[in-house]
Amino acid sequence: MRPLLIAGFLAATSLSALCQTPSSPAPQTSTNPNPNPNANTSTVSTSQVEVPGNVQWVDSKIDLRGGTKIHLTSTGNMSYPQGQSFGADGLPRGWKDLLHQYAVPDGGHGAVIGRLGTGDAAQPFLIGASKDYEAPVGGRLYLGINQSQADASNTTGTFQVKIDVVSEGTSSTNGGPEETTIASITPDILAEIPRRISDMQGNPGDMVNIFIVGSQAQLEKTFTSAGWVKVDSSVQTTLVSGFMNSMEKKDYLTMPMSTLYLFKRPQDYGFAHAEPVKVAMSRNHLRVWKSPYTVDGEQLWCIAATHDIGFERDQRNNGLTHKIDPAIDGEREYVNETLSSTGLIAQRAHIAPADPLTEAKTATGGGFHSDGKILVLVLAKAAQ
Repeated sequence: MRPLLIAGFLAATSLSALCQTPSSPAPQTSTNPNPNPNANTSTVSTSQVEVPGNVQWVDSKIDLRGGTKIHLTSTGNMSYPQGQSFGADGLPRGWKDLLHQYAVPDGGHGAVIGRLGTGDAAQPFLIGASKDYEAPVGGRLYLGINQSQADASNTTGTFQVKIDVVSEGTSSTNGGPEETTIASITPDILAEIPRRISDMQGNPGDMVNIFIVGSQAQLEKTFTSAGWVKVDSSVQTTLVSGFMNSMEKKDYLTMPMSTLYLFKRPQDYGFAHAEPVKVAMSRNHLRVWKSPYTVDGEQLWCIAATHDIGFERDQRNNGLTHKIDPAIDGEREYVNETLSSTGLIAQRAHIAPADPLTEAKTATGGGFHSDGKILVLVLAKAAQ
């Protein structure tokens, strides 16, 4: 990462710190919420799950099929040692919340939340006092509290979450579609696309490890539905976005990434998935290029995805740059799991080119290794 970019990020976060004032949470005690008047009043089944404040996640023991519709209603109260009492919607966000890691960054502190599955790629969602939810894919439902691990060790109280299954889904596949052969990704196409991206000087860098087939609108919808954010395009945008998000007490996640090249031009998009407090040091991120090729009449996009895990010396100029996880297949599968969990993937496969890249160095000198396979995701029409 360039020193100017790091300085810009630190300036934005420092400005928010200067504006810190004691938060006036005006605790709101949750009472039995009225059901959504638009919700279907008939139910297939009903379950009740207790969610104590001293745990991160509770297994509901409920397996949802893809397409299952449920209505969740939360009641109860919890308290923090400072005397703050709150209901299922949690406490209003304050300045100090920008310095903590919450599963749902923009949700209330202490609010009831949920997710499908247990892996790092499972995308948490806000429940609060009441929510209608449709499972995009099959998976086990977990319930939790939107708080840090430190909060959990000192929280008292319990929420009761009522789960009404309004209608059963039909898809029994967990986590997305089964892998299939995608014959339209031919050896000729694989031979035309470079295995690696490069920096401005032409130094080869990260591996092209993902293909996505679909329109621009489908691409953007699928990534945003999976919790990825489009990154800022410049340091100037960083300062403005960081300041505005701080003023609104929102986490800043869109810090830009350096410009790299494929097809002799810079990336068309950058997407990131990160924990707010660690975004400057550690984040899942990727660059996207619109390729000159189509597959079955649909646009083919090429992606280089890596996981930043810290900083290291840039061997080109002795500057500071991000260090990536050298086992880059893990980031490829993180993208696979997060995007497939949206229900917006029609087909997926792993393809080995004739000349797989299994070991190399980035443009800054860091090493990485791979099994050489490229993940192919075909987007569903529902993503339009």
